[in-house]
Amino acid sequence: MPRICTITGKKTISGQNVSHSQVKTKRTFKPNIQSKRLLNPATGTMMRVKLSTAALRTLKKWQAEGKMYDLRKITKM
Repeated sequence: MPRICTITGKKTISGQNVSHSQVKTKRTFKPNIQSKRLLNPATGTMMRVKLSTAALRTLKKWQAEGKMYDLRKITKM
């Protein structure tokens, strides 16, 4: 199963470890993905989504502001 956020589209990227002697080796940077059951405010139904923690914070902020959003429309996948 891919490690991709359904809202932001964040996914695993590659980079390099750099030692003190400047020797470079391949490594991966993985996003912090959480599987959550969230209430879709537009429809009133529960949805299971895989989100990054940044997306969770954004949705929490929107909910506190009273902003209406539809989880089905803002998902990238």
